[in-house]
Amino acid sequence: MGERTVVMGADGRKRCPWVGETPDYITYHDEEWGRPLHGDDALFERLCLEAFQSGLSWLTILRKRPAFRAAFADFSVERVAAFDERDVERLLADAGIVRNRMKINAAIANARTAAALDGGLSELIWSYAPAEPNPAPRLDEQIPAVTAESTALAKALKRAGFVFVGPTTCYALMQACGLVDDHLADCHARGAHAA
Repeated sequence: MGERTVVMGADGRKRCPWVGETPDYITYHDEEWGRPLHGDDALFERLCLEAFQSGLSWLTILRKRPAFRAAFADFSVERVAAFDERDVERLLADAGIVRNRMKINAAIANARTAAALDGGLSELIWSYAPAEPNPAPRLDEQIPAVTAESTALAKALKRAGFVFVGPTTCYALMQACGLVDDHLADCHARGAHAA
């Protein structure tokens, strides 16, 4: 497999190679991925979706996101923290989401942990944003799967009581929520989402 650089879309825009021509990916890439995202509920949603994605295609999660939002009370930290065993059974019966008991239990446990944090989830996650932006990658292969910051964030989240938060999941979260800008140098979205 050769080196992967930006690809030209049918609309004449250069994008990161993982996007391809899939409309759901194009919208996600252009409108969300890499944009700075703040707020406990918003970051809780992304943390949950990254955990549910583990072992699956991100496209599957994107397409199920409306069902996830409905099933998980729009990812309200306070509301999900109050879920009980009846909610777990309801979620396990919901064909619109990924029905994995461990991941469902993790989402509820993580909501309870987030609700108890001093300062909130958003403040904790953003405290691990790199002090200086990384140089713009020119090739897909130059983007890491794990960094020192994502490893430190994973350790901090685990210390606080979060589960399903390894360094790779945390780096994907950092990319998705704009803590880092991993759009390739020639991608039209590079730098377009600065905080």
